[in-house]
Amino acid sequence: MKKYSYVGISFIILIFGIIFVPKIVDRVKDTSVVKNDRMSAENPVANEKLAYIKINGEPKKVPDFAFLNQDSLLITNHDYKGKVYVVDFFFTSCPTICPKMTSNLVYLQNKLKDYEDFGVASFSINPKYDTPTRLKVYEERYKITDPDWNLLTGDREDIYDLANAGFNIYAAENPNVPGGFEHNGYFALIDRDGYIRSRYDASGNPIIYYRGTIGVDEKVDDNGEEEQINILLNDIKKLLEE
Repeated sequence: MKKYSYVGISFIILIFGIIFVPKIVDRVKDTSVVKNDRMSAENPVANEKLAYIKINGEPKKVPDFAFLNQDSLLITNHDYKGKVYVVDFFFTSCPTICPKMTSNLVYLQNKLKDYEDFGVASFSINPKYDTPTRLKVYEERYKITDPDWNLLTGDREDIYDLANAGFNIYAAENPNVPGGFEHNGYFALIDRDGYIRSRYDASGNPIIYYRGTIGVDEKVDDNGEEEQINILLNDIKKLLEE
């Protein structure tokens, strides 16, 4: 290439730098480049419909259940037909994660109070202790007001089978842990037709369940895990609008 060609190219590069580099720097300063790049890189499927959780290639549906609630009424999965709801497993005497989980659900309840077709199903993993009377006290203590939020108790084996086999949400009796029972504190999101749904992660895979043990005011826990209550709130609204 002739020498004058190199001079011409250098001149073009210089002009590009003078015109465009300051604009790029300004965008970086106001974080627009960072934010836009992060959104596209970390959430490539943000606008897609929520995933169906599949087992053996088939969408996973909530198994049939029938338990007594805090008002001693028999509640089944059919009572939630046509509703979007959250499922969790807890116990009223839990000294560790349950208070945070319930508080997070109350947060959702209050944010969604104008939606008649939203509900919660909370299953006690200590049903021998958690009678309807104790569940009623728990309801009043946490100001649970949603008429479609049922605190459920019944046969121990049925509840454990629902947790471990029906939802694959771990729950077990363990005398060596605080409170005597252990569980992982996940929330499951159920659509109007009874299917378990979730959003996709940055790689395009379903997250399956939502962390229920980190409060919206905490942002992250001691392990660096981010709260997911607000994304759960957004996903509930998405299902309510389907």
